[in-house]
Amino acid sequence: MSEDIKKTISELHIYEKKLLKELGENPGITPQKIALNTGMDIKSVMSAAGSLASKDIIEMRKDVEKIYSLTKDGEKYAKQGLPERKILNALAVKKQIAMKDLADEAGIDKKETGIALGWLRQKNWAQIDKGVLNITDIGKEFADKASVDEEVLEYLKANADGVKLLTDDLKEGFKKLTGRKNILNIKKETSHSFKLLPKGEAILKEGFTIKEQATQLTHQQLKEGQWKDLEYRPYDINAEAPVIFAGKKHPLRVIIDEIREIFLDMGFLEDKGEYVESAFWNFDSLFQPQDHAAREMQDTFYLKNPLTCDLPDDDLVKLTAETHETGADTGSIGWQYDWSEDIARQSVLRTHTTGISTKHLFEHEPPIKMFSVGRVFRRETFDYKHLPEFHQVEGLVCGEGISYQNLLGILKEFYKKLGFEVRFRPAYFPYTYLSTESEIYLEEKGSWIELGGAGMFRPEVLKPLGINQPALAFGMGIERLAMIRYDVEDIRMLYKSDINWLREVPLDKGVRL
Repeated sequence: MSEDIKKTISELHIYEKKLLKELGENPGITPQKIALNTGMDIKSVMSAAGSLASKDIIEMRKDVEKIYSLTKDGEKYAKQGLPERKILNALAVKKQIAMKDLADEAGIDKKETGIALGWLRQKNWAQIDKGVLNITDIGKEFADKASVDEEVLEYLKANADGVKLLTDDLKEGFKKLTGRKNILNIKKETSHSFKLLPKGEAILKEGFTIKEQATQLTHQQLKEGQWKDLEYRPYDINAEAPVIFAGKKHPLRVIIDEIREIFLDMGFLEDKGEYVESAFWNFDSLFQPQDHAAREMQDTFYLKNPLTCDLPDDDLVKLTAETHETGADTGSIGWQYDWSEDIARQSVLRTHTTGISTKHLFEHEPPIKMFSVGRVFRRETFDYKHLPEFHQVEGLVCGEGISYQNLLGILKEFYKKLGFEVRFRPAYFPYTYLSTESEIYLEEKGSWIELGGAGMFRPEVLKPLGINQPALAFGMGIERLAMIRYDVEDIRMLYKSDINWLREVPLDKGVRL
């Protein structure tokens, strides 16, 4: 025990020692008196006390007392009487008063009549009958007698500096007055007291000296050799450090920036596109028929303003229409329906970022390496894995000699840079052929999980755009990747602004897995 006490004493701050000394000499001493005796300010005294309490050396007690006093309105009522008292005084003389004459007869402001009538009914001093206010028997009894709340007003009037302790016979009156506005001031007065614990008594018994200790060395002390004669305050290297929550990027932003960096490292250029797009670019340019289920209102957000968008180049529109209707010269028979420009003009919130790829193909000459990262919108029901607004990433490569083998090679490199082992399985997408889905292996779960889709754009997509070279495209949902990376079961967690979760996500989670 003695060694522990000596170690504790060696780690005490000079302020803690001063407080202990004062408390040992005068057990009931107040913080204010300690500050006066030691020359410390009250903030330093309380800080030292808190530190000693955390080490189980002293006990800190906090007492809160309520001080009751009258407001200006309260002082007025104490002097002139409560509004209901003025009405009762008038009723004691007249027995009954017409409601329309009440304010004038009682000598009160018309704004006070409503409050006064409420308290008259609550105290059962008067009753209203057919527009006339009549005094009750209880009202007659109190005509010459103060109610409990009036007694409190008189009591506070006589004690203008405030009252701390309430007598039992006045407590009911205080309760009534606290239910009324602008009558009572209730001020809380906080006081602290200290008590030595056994550890503190043992420290005082062991004894200590109060001497300034150095915690930092100045240039002057080092230069002149004064450091040799200084007493240094020991440090507990095992003491817990305060938790500091550093500012950092949102987990989703970390992944988006990481994906953007991967694409740029691989030689891709970025295109952003627009949130509001025509149905032509969002659907028709991808050889998606105009009666496709994905275009229904339950899947797509259609806009009222703007209601429509302009269509692009007339030749592109004409070739797209022919491809949809007959397949044109693509080797396909198309969808065999009458294509509508009005449907193609509809304004939508983009449902995917693939429309950015087709527009980029139309506006740029191959060879092309382009990527996009952005928000997309679908009429999804909120649940643990669906949101109506989320992020997609899209990659596009177009040029002579591009093949399905190139697609698989690029995907392997892309997922390798993300830190995943990837495998592929056949898939179907309306606008690509051959098509594949990418699956990544999660070692901690011991399973493969589908993460993205990819494929070679069909001729029905490329030829209307004026592209005569093969093109590959691939993409994935960023929220799905974030759920895997941060071990989140509910996608909504990524957007809840849960400060505890955001603080707990380690900075190194941004490093590739």
